[in-house]
Amino acid sequence: MPVLYLIEQGATLRKEGNRLIVSKDGQALQEFPTIKVEQVIIFGNVNLTTPVIHYLLQEGIDCVFCSSYGRYHGRLFSTESKFGLLRQRQLQAAAEPAIKVGIAREIARGKLLNQRTLLLRYLREKEKPELKSATEGIQRCLDKLDKAEDAATLLGLEGHAGNLYYGAFKQLLQQDMGFVTRARRPPPDPVNSLLSFGYTLLVYGVQAAVRIVGLDPFVGFLHATEYSRPSLVLDLMEEFRAIVVDSVVLRIINTHAITTVDFEPPQEARRGVFLTQEGIKKFIHHYEERVQTQVFHPIDRIRVTYRRCFELQARHIARVTTGQEAKYQPFLVK
Repeated sequence: MPVLYLIEQGATLRKEGNRLIVSKDGQALQEFPTIKVEQVIIFGNVNLTTPVIHYLLQEGIDCVFCSSYGRYHGRLFSTESKFGLLRQRQLQAAAEPAIKVGIAREIARGKLLNQRTLLLRYLREKEKPELKSATEGIQRCLDKLDKAEDAATLLGLEGHAGNLYYGAFKQLLQQDMGFVTRARRPPPDPVNSLLSFGYTLLVYGVQAAVRIVGLDPFVGFLHATEYSRPSLVLDLMEEFRAIVVDSVVLRIINTHAITTVDFEPPQEARRGVFLTQEGIKKFIHHYEERVQTQVFHPIDRIRVTYRRCFELQARHIARVTTGQEAKYQPFLVK
């Protein structure tokens, strides 16, 4: 497994030879060859031994720390960087209006096209007027993208298309879980909880890819650069939201792989609906199945996993910012 998810509360990750071992109360729960682990994501109270920390830093393996419910706390990575020149060119590109808007426009186009494609797939199975209306509305937003002259206008079109998309999204659900539209912080219903958790995992995966390539995750093109916001990561994840996370959420809800019993009820001290520990394990299983699915990458013309696509798209951004490619091309599905 390229990503090692540590969920068991009170567990310890230690290193013995060429293996990483998860143990609790003196008993080994899981073992993994070190060579197969590319990222570590820790949920809640899990301990790392010093040799493990040294190994992760030495090998440049991204390690993410979050709450037991997936809220981001921070990450462990080496401070050394060999990509000063690339980051300098990235900053210059982000400061050049024509380049910035050109990249931002294609990121928005990729998101809207993939959202529209997902709805069209279901429209072929279900002749619902809400789906047809949403796809037509998203197409009208797509038609306006080339006339947008700044990121704010692009974000406005993306936001309007998103409202149409999530308005139709509820028509695709075969379990009534109280979903009305997209809402977060905190998620008010199980569907929004799944979407939020899935997007969180997607952020972790895309940010790891951005760091592998050497780009600065905080300097974006569509999303404004703000304090502590990984704007480039938010940019690159846009084209993968529908085809990775939303696809997983629809499948697990419609097949009843996850039901209302996999969520904790809202509490006064912690408002919102969140997955149980068992629900988190279930979701991660299906999410990993999805990101490890092999697909044809139309730009590089090779078959790779969705996770590998994150890195390939980051490399395309890098080549555009350094002038090796004239235009950014988003990853699209048919």
